[in-house]
Amino acid sequence: MFTKNDLMALANMPMPFGKYQGRVLMDVPEEYLLWFQGKGFPEGRLGMLLGLCLEVKINGLESILEPMRNKTLRPA
Repeated sequence: MFTKNDLMALANMPMPFGKYQGRVLMDVPEEYLLWFQGKGFPEGRLGMLLGLCLEVKINGLESILEPMRNKTLRPA
C-alpha cells in the first residue's frame, strides 16, 4: 500500500542515480521504468516508488500528481 507521502515523492523526488539522475521520478520515461522492471527495481523505498511510478504511467494517471509538484516532502 502507498501513502500520500509516496505520491508526493513521485511528484518531487529526484532520481538519485543513473541515466536520469536528478530528474523528478514522475518525469523519468516509461521506457526506462519498463527496463528497470525487467532488470529488477532497486530494493527499498526507491524500488517501490519506481514501481508505483510505472503503474501510474501505464494507467495514464500522471495528472493526479500535478497538483503535488513542488510541494514540501514530509519525512515518511
